[in-house]
Parts: sequence; structure tokens; C-alpha cells
Amino acid sequence: MKNIFVGNLSFEATEETVRSLFTPHGNVGRVNICTDRDSGQPRGFGFVEMDNDAEGEKAIAALNGTSLDGRALNINEARPKTERSNAGGGGFRRKRW
Repeated sequence: MKNIFVGNLSFEATEETVRSLFTPHGNVGRVNICTDRDSGQPRGFGFVEMDNDAEGEKAIAALNGTSLDGRALNINEARPKTERSNAGGGGFRRKRW
């Protein structure tokens, strides 16, 4: 299975439009367009899972840089999600005296 990152999506893009873009290149398993946790608005990127690695590679080569809804897509193999630690924080803690 090939997991593919699809970047620079228009905010009007739907899972069906992305699926129809990839289907001519092979069997598409799952399409996920990422949305903002709070507002639910699309974030402009998503992921496509293709059942066959070779078909996924062909789709990446054929579709990277193509236009969808007037935007040039950035398509490449998705990197594994990295673990984020809570150590060190980043939040603000005020000392109480």
C-alpha cells in the first residue's frame, strides 16, 4: 500500500474530486482531506492510499505539478508521522511566589 501526500489543494476540493484524479492511475483505497480541528475548514492538503505501490509511484509521477481547481498540486510519498513529545513544553507557566 502506498500512502500519498497531496498538497496545495483548493479549499473547495472534495474527497470525490481527489479520488477521480487518482483513479485512472490505479485502485484508490482511501482519500482523506485534512480539516482544521476547531473550525472544520479544509487545511489545503490530504492523503490518498493506493492499494498497489507501483500504481502509487506512477500516480505520483503523473500527477505532481498538475492543476486542480486552478492550483498546481504538490504530490509525493507521505512521510511517516513523527512522534511529538510533551517534554520541554512550549506553554507559558508563570511562577507563583
